[in-house]
Amino acid sequence: MQRADFTALLPFILLAAAAVVAMLAIAVTRSHRLTLSLTLIGLAAAFGSLFLVLPIAPSPVTPLLLIDQYALFYIGLFVAAGFAVALLAYGYLEKQEGRREEFYLLLLIATLGAAVLAASSHFASFFLGLETLSIPLFALNAYVQHRRRPLEAGIKYLVLATSSSAFLLFGMALIYTDLGTMSFRRIGALLSGNPEIHPALLLPGAAMILTGVGFKLSLVPFHFWTPDVYEGAPAPVAAFIATVSKGAVFALLLRAAAGVPDAGPMIPAISVIAAASMILGNFLALLQDNVKRMLAYSSIAQMGYILVAFLSAGSGAVETASFYLAVYFVTTLGAFGVVTLLSRPERDADLLNDYRGLFRRRPLLAGIFTAMLLSLAGLPLTAGFVGKFYIVAAGGASARWTLVLILVVTSGISLFYYLRVVVALYARTEPTEAPIPSLSLLGIGLVIVLAGLLIGLGIYPTPLIRVVQAVAAGFGSG
Repeated sequence: MQRADFTALLPFILLAAAAVVAMLAIAVTRSHRLTLSLTLIGLAAAFGSLFLVLPIAPSPVTPLLLIDQYALFYIGLFVAAGFAVALLAYGYLEKQEGRREEFYLLLLIATLGAAVLAASSHFASFFLGLETLSIPLFALNAYVQHRRRPLEAGIKYLVLATSSSAFLLFGMALIYTDLGTMSFRRIGALLSGNPEIHPALLLPGAAMILTGVGFKLSLVPFHFWTPDVYEGAPAPVAAFIATVSKGAVFALLLRAAAGVPDAGPMIPAISVIAAASMILGNFLALLQDNVKRMLAYSSIAQMGYILVAFLSAGSGAVETASFYLAVYFVTTLGAFGVVTLLSRPERDADLLNDYRGLFRRRPLLAGIFTAMLLSLAGLPLTAGFVGKFYIVAAGGASARWTLVLILVVTSGISLFYYLRVVVALYARTEPTEAPIPSLSLLGIGLVIVLAGLLIGLGIYPTPLIRVVQAVAAGFGSG
């Protein structure tokens, strides 16, 4: 380990240090505000350290991690999302009984795991990062202990996450048995150096890894846990799962696939999964009256859209997927932010009736939620439109015309269920239950900033495009 290696690891060190400091602070004195402040300081310091690491990137740190512009971009995205979730959680937890401080400790550890995934260049770091991300989520899902649904969500996520981890481990073992290495770069070199090599266990190993990744990304047909967990989990935790958890796994998937010269028979399988996710995700969302379940099925469709970008060749896949994921983070955090703000101590605001006539009482929140839903639908003047245009262009450039057609048609279908919520927001009828009158100032400030980003990127996306172009230009497989 050289001095430059410690500099490259600075974001990870700061995230881990923030978790330790928060833990010690909780042991000394229980203060919700103090724990939040320490968490935000740690996340802000980790984000700021990225600019210190940038001049020395790319920098491999042991065979396990590659700290390049790609990793730094996604680490920054995950840390910023963790910062947003912490802000949302403060007002949410203030309404709840019981101890609140451990929530932030778990959040910091999960963010650290996501950062490790973004920089992983080896199956060992892949699995360590994945478990560091997943294990805190078991507790975060069930954090509000006096409700039945969060406990149910925690148990379901525990069972299915452990099952997907078993698939991943078995797939890694099969690939290691055939190739004798777990390094992404070495695997790519072996396969590209000898086009005649066809290891017997490589394809079943890759299929098992795809199965495990499919569970983590809630792709069809591995999606059944998603609506139940989203509905049961506390709203800020659902936001974290929908953004950081899925984004980290997808960032790792892009990295791992970059070194493989030809995925061969895996391409048709991934194409079928992408098509099924777009179709079933949108059609099942049409049947939902529960807003959190609707957003869950919507996220399944969104992952299908990103798979279209993944199937594009070369750096175009990285550029397109990175742009869309950044936009997806902003939009999803904003949507779940409104759900969080309107939630009550006894339950989350997940029923359609909770939003009926909201414009008459909370016009700002109604307008922000409208912008987020329209962006998820991909309408013009929102960042979601630019992101979907990017994906359509990438799909067309790689001749994935069937997937592009399915994307366009299902995006049109998604308008129906998004507009159902929008119509409810502006309805004149009064809801049976009024929203909570007191709203978190931190949460309101956050959703206003997210709405500004959403509209700003929809009108002028050039700064983000330049960033993802630089990320794609320096992208490597480790």
